[in-house]
Amino acid sequence: MISPLLLETLPHRCHILATLRETLDRQDFVEVETPVRIPAPANEPHIRPPASGRAFLRASPELQMKQLLAAGLPRIYSLGPCFREGERGARHAPEFTMLEWYRAHAGYRDVLADAVTLVRRAALRLHAEPAPIVYQGNAIDLFGPWEELTVREAFRRYAGWDPVADFDAERFDTDMALAVEPALPRDRPVVLIDYPAQAASLSRLRPDDARVAERWELYLGGIELANAFGELTDPTEQRARFEAARAEKIALGETPFALDEDFLRALAAMPPSGGAALGVDRLCMVLLDQAEIDGVRAFLPPVGGLW
Repeated sequence: MISPLLLETLPHRCHILATLRETLDRQDFVEVETPVRIPAPANEPHIRPPASGRAFLRASPELQMKQLLAAGLPRIYSLGPCFREGERGARHAPEFTMLEWYRAHAGYRDVLADAVTLVRRAALRLHAEPAPIVYQGNAIDLFGPWEELTVREAFRRYAGWDPVADFDAERFDTDMALAVEPALPRDRPVVLIDYPAQAASLSRLRPDDARVAERWELYLGGIELANAFGELTDPTEQRARFEAARAEKIALGETPFALDEDFLRALAAMPPSGGAALGVDRLCMVLLDQAEIDGVRAFLPPVGGLW
C-alpha cells in the first residue's frame, strides 16, 4: 500500500536525484551502468550481498567502476540500486539507492569537495535559499563550515582510547556505534577522516603515516551518509587485503567470495584516484525530514519481514 506521505515525498526525491545527476554532469562526469548481478563481490566482513543463482546482487558497483577508471574514463558516476542481505530498519533496507563517483588523478579530499557541492545543491533545489535545514528537530547548517574530526581524535574524545596506536576491531566497531557516532554534533555536517589502516580495506595508506588510511565518512544529523577513499592501486597489496578479509569472513561464519581476478588485473593500470559512495535514501531522509527510510522509498518489506 502506498502511503499518503510517499505521495508527498517521492516528487521531492525525484528532484534530489535529478540535482545529483545535473551537478556531476556539469563537471564532465560520465554516468555509467555496471552489472547489478556480479560473480564476485568484495570480501567485506559483515556485508552480505544476496545470492542470485550462482552470482550475487551487488552491494556496490565499486569493483566494476574501478575497471572503467583503469580503462581510461577519468570521471565517472553510478546512481542506482545496491543490495545487502539482512538489513532492514529505520535507516536500512535490503535494496537501496547508491550514488558512487570517482575522479582519476585526484584524492579523497577532492571527492569531499564534490560531496559538499552535491549536498548543498540538493538542499537548494528543495529550499531555494542557503538557510539551515531542520531534521528531527535539529537545525543543520549545510552552508557554513563542515567540521572535520580525525578518527583518532574522535575516539580519544568520546571513547577514551586511541585506535591508531592500539587497534582492536571488535572494540572499534562497538565504540564507533555506541560512543562516537551518538556524540557527534547534530547542528552541522561532520566528517570523520583518516581511519586506522585496519578499517579501510580498499583505500591507500597515508604516505606520511602508514598507520592511517585515506578514508572519510560524512554524518548529517547523526546519520552516516557517505564513505570515501583515496583509492588503493597496488594489486599485490589489494590481493593480500582481500585474502585477509576473506579469512575474516570465514572466521565469522560468513560466506566468503572468490576474488575478482578481472578487477585485480585492471588495478595495475588504474591511476591515482579518489572515490566516494553516498546513500541517496538517507540524503532524502535528512533533506525531507523523515525519521525512517519508509518515508522516502516505496515498496519496502516490513521491518522483520521477508524480502
